[in-house]
Amino acid sequence: MQISRDDLNPCTVVLEVVCSAKQVETAFKRVLKEYGKRVRIPGFRAGQAPSAMIEKAVPLGDLEGAAMEEAIRASLRKALTDESLNAVAQPAVDLKKFTREPPECEYTAKVPLAPQVELGEYEGLQAEKYRIEVTEADIERQIDELRSRSGQRKEVADRGLQAGDNALVNIKIEGDEGDGRNFVVVAGQTFEGLDTALMGMQLDDIKSVDLTFPEAFEEQDLAGQTEKCTVTLRSLSAIELPALDDDFAKSLSLEDVSELRARVETRIREVRQQLSEEMVHERIIEQLHAASTVHVADNLWEAVAERRLSNIKEQLKEKGTDLGAYVQQNGMTEEQFVKAQRQEAKTHVERAAIIDSVFKQEGLAITNEDTNAQFLKIAYENNVLPEKMTEFAKEFGPQIQDEIVNRTMYAKVLGLLTEKAKITEVDPPVGPTGDQVQSDTAIEARDIERSPARQENDLESKK
Repeated sequence: MQISRDDLNPCTVVLEVVCSAKQVETAFKRVLKEYGKRVRIPGFRAGQAPSAMIEKAVPLGDLEGAAMEEAIRASLRKALTDESLNAVAQPAVDLKKFTREPPECEYTAKVPLAPQVELGEYEGLQAEKYRIEVTEADIERQIDELRSRSGQRKEVADRGLQAGDNALVNIKIEGDEGDGRNFVVVAGQTFEGLDTALMGMQLDDIKSVDLTFPEAFEEQDLAGQTEKCTVTLRSLSAIELPALDDDFAKSLSLEDVSELRARVETRIREVRQQLSEEMVHERIIEQLHAASTVHVADNLWEAVAERRLSNIKEQLKEKGTDLGAYVQQNGMTEEQFVKAQRQEAKTHVERAAIIDSVFKQEGLAITNEDTNAQFLKIAYENNVLPEKMTEFAKEFGPQIQDEIVNRTMYAKVLGLLTEKAKITEVDPPVGPTGDQVQSDTAIEARDIERSPARQENDLESKK
């Protein structure tokens, strides 16, 4: 066997392997022996039939495929030993040649080695944290959002279109054949020219306007274009909100409006606290990454990038589109998008190596209590009801074990780094109206309703 070695970086080695004729022949013999244990040949007990008869009973493609895998497996194991390499994951193999006559096997193997991390100083890293404030307007906005989800759609015929209304709008480009194009829109959430044109229009009203379509417009032939258009309001409806009263609060398993408001305020504060902590964590790990020297195997981050791209393509396919259309809407080429995904994947893997290094250097440990807490978070994120928790644990527990461990490590290390950091509280940024801007994720009904678990927590907090 011949081996050529090329160290791409401290954690990635490429081996060019040329197997000997004997190694290829041995691979075929071993594979035929294994098939002999499974293939039934009349007149012979399992494993006793001659190799020539077994070979005739096995499809040629299956035999060659199994022999190729065996030759690579055995020769790669020897190559790793000869080169004193300890792969941390399965090497990526690129087959160059494999034939039985003459017996030849050539391939390259990209071997991933353990990350190498030289940690920078992580005492006194600096980050800013937004002060958490919740106003009455914040509470009202979130309650209105909850009400809208329980609202009834109602056709509107006695007034003009207002912001927030749902509408079916027909847009016909002057000079185009046909009946124009229909769009379902939410008033105030389209684009500047169309929003302005629609406001105040009543059912079946028609307007002639010049529209400049945004670069990311869903109809690609109109994106970025300015056209003279005829706009027709074909349908107009609004969401009739339920009254904000105790009955609405009870629909969320709460006692009254007072408890609803208190629960919403608490949840907003929790969400903003979480977002603020995430901002601090991002800044801290960003600084530590910049201050550290990190080498990771190419295989590791390339695999992450491939999984991400594959998932994105599947999601786009489900939505009836593809990667080309998606990246074009975002002002990128496919090459730019793939490059960005690969860089993001590399950053992700390098940060994971840093987290692991700090975890070990600080002598941190993961307890059953830690993993149980992370499991409950994952279950909650997947909308698992309390009565379904045992079933969820049995079905998915083993599959998400690595994720639980990784999340726990991140939480412990980032908690430690935050304790050692210098955190400065600052006011949130000010928006165009002069109000402070604090981003919220949408608060779901399940986040505030009085579930059995929340009732138990409430009782504990009152003791």
